[in-house]
Amino acid sequence: MAGDPYAALGVSRSASADEIKKAYRRIAKTDHPDLNQDPAAAKRFAAASAAYDLLKDADQRRRFDAGEVDAQGQDRGPRWQGRPGAGGNPFGEAPGHGGDPDLSDVFADLFGQRAAPRGGAGFGGFGGFGGFGGGGRTADMRGQDLRLALQVDFLTAARGGRNRITLPQGGTLEVAIPKGVRDGQVIRLRGKGEPGMGRGEPGDAYLEVRVTSHPQFTRDNDDIHLVLPISLDEAVLGGKVAAPTIDGPVNLTIPPGATSGQRLRLRGRGVNGGDQHIELRIAMPPKVDPKLTEFFETWRRENAYDPRRGMSEAS
Repeated sequence: MAGDPYAALGVSRSASADEIKKAYRRIAKTDHPDLNQDPAAAKRFAAASAAYDLLKDADQRRRFDAGEVDAQGQDRGPRWQGRPGAGGNPFGEAPGHGGDPDLSDVFADLFGQRAAPRGGAGFGGFGGFGGFGGGGRTADMRGQDLRLALQVDFLTAARGGRNRITLPQGGTLEVAIPKGVRDGQVIRLRGKGEPGMGRGEPGDAYLEVRVTSHPQFTRDNDDIHLVLPISLDEAVLGGKVAAPTIDGPVNLTIPPGATSGQRLRLRGRGVNGGDQHIELRIAMPPKVDPKLTEFFETWRRENAYDPRRGMSEAS
């Protein structure tokens, strides 16, 4: 790629200034030494930095395209002179870019803000990174973001509440859990990440919610599902029973002749206006006493029926 700044940026010779800048931004996001420790990435970044330094200047680009200067920005001909800072860089200047203020925009989305230069740092205040920009230069850099797991119990996730977490850098923090938060959802805490450098702002903390299971309830979007055991007599005669919901028990009417698998719905008893669906399941008494046995023996002789009628036989 030495001698071809367009190839270093991966653009055509007809690329616009905006396309060239976007290409450099894309390479910086993946290959900057503070983001990628691979030596090959550092070389790509250095080449792309020098290429951008040459092509961002409309006059220099015109002269390069016309063959008046080479890829180092040096005049072609016997009176060859190198530009300051050209040593070791395939396109001339070391990737400090002479404090080009335009590069603050290039790196703004990499590090969350424009770095405020101190001491004339390169990259518009970015010179203290990765050995670029010269000694004695410092930079204001936004702190690193933190990504943490936040365990939330089922009912707190459904109803909202507060959890206390311990931060990696020490100390605890009370976190507001929004009502209806879902498993896998991310909560952002501004300014609760790693501290910044210099006058840089702290990073953010991103909490990935992990909702624990509940022994009775399950959730489907904003609907809540519950399996409710009912007694044999409640199934036959019907009646009112207490049914758990995420907001406390409510009276539920069981219709006479209810059967296992039958579903009832409580409107608005789910999450954020969702419904609660209740599946009935007949539970036999812990012990079948003689009276119940005698009753059903008589009932079977007089009222026997086949609930499996119509089912196809196994072949």
